Order: sequence, then structure tokens, then C-alpha cells
Amino acid sequence: MVQSQEHKTVEEWQMTLGNCIRMLRLQKNLDQKELALRSGISHSSVRRLETGQPSSTETLIRVLRILGKTDWLESLAPSIDINPLQMAKLASKAPRQRVYKGKIK
Repeated sequence: MVQSQEHKTVEEWQMTLGNCIRMLRLQKNLDQKELALRSGISHSSVRRLETGQPSSTETLIRVLRILGKTDWLESLAPSIDINPLQMAKLASKAPRQRVYKGKIK
């Protein structure tokens, strides 16, 4: 049974991402050592990323740059625009005040 995307575990997402990176690397006819060299990371870092083991954000970004997939990063962190009407509503609200709770005797 195929699990829906929103119900995947962290480990399943790591495996999915690792498989995608491996396929992209193979499409570009690169071996792991060459990708590591071009990315400025170790061969073991590439291997860990592709096998779904925990990796750093920096490793992921470096690899995606070499594979030409920085658009994936854009989809993770889209720019958020605030509507001018929303800003006006927020500005017109009275500032929140902190509630003081006195000591109980």
C-alpha cells in the first residue's frame, strides 16, 4: 500500500529525497566521487544523502546546486508577501498587553 505524501515519516522522506538525488546524479552521468568533488563535500556525505541517512542542510544545498535543482529550495522557502490591507488591519489593532498575575497568598 502506498502511503500518502503527508503521512510519510522523516525516514521515508529522507529515502525519497535520496533516491531522487541519486537518479539526478545518474542522469548527469556523475559518480558519487565526482559529485562530491564538484559539491565540495566528502564522498561519504553524498553516499549518506543518497541512502536516506541524516545529512546537513548545507550538504543538500551544495548537491542541489551542482545538479541544477535549486528550484527545489525555492519551493521549500517561498517568498511570503503581505497584503497591504492585512498590514493596515494589523496596524489598527491595539497593542497586546501583558497580563500581570499577582502572587497568591
